[in-house]
Amino acid sequence: MEQPGDRHAAPQSLRLVQDLVNTVDLEDAESDALGSPEALAAWAREHGITEGGGFDWAGLDMVLTLREALRDACSAHAGTDMAPEAVAALDGLLAAAPLRLAVDPAGAATVVPGPTDDGVAALTAQVAAAIAAAAADGTWHRLKACAADTCRWAYYDRSPAGRGRWCSMAVCGSRAKMRAYRGRK
Repeated sequence: MEQPGDRHAAPQSLRLVQDLVNTVDLEDAESDALGSPEALAAWAREHGITEGGGFDWAGLDMVLTLREALRDACSAHAGTDMAPEAVAALDGLLAAAPLRLAVDPAGAATVVPGPTDDGVAALTAQVAAAIAAAAADGTWHRLKACAADTCRWAYYDRSPAGRGRWCSMAVCGSRAKMRAYRGRK
């Protein structure tokens, strides 16, 4: 549940995607929460992704590719087109996600993760289902990556017009405006 004052936290339906993208602080690359298969497995357990098997180094590489492709998609939501390689990587990973259509007693249909014994597939399916739900309810495009090249932190844009560019106007926005000002002088 979103805490008061946490205005950049994504709605619960997108929190997994935001949390995955934000597992590394690009200004301090040493802070990567997914530095090993064991760290990835722990992160996945913390996020309720427990049905999959373990994670190995190849799986970690796939998840890191997923993370960075999602970051690029979030940047696209802020106006920066995705590179064709990022689009292809994200499409390929999401296409392999085991998904199924579930219908509730009221007849509403939703995309949900399908059963799998593979940790990477389970994580990717959870991400794909979250994106499908967010796309359906119109919130997916509001999950953005900060426009600052040194930051690119994923944040949820709650501005009325949905035109936010920085995770923090006080930090990243201020830096960008100061650089622009100095460039004009």
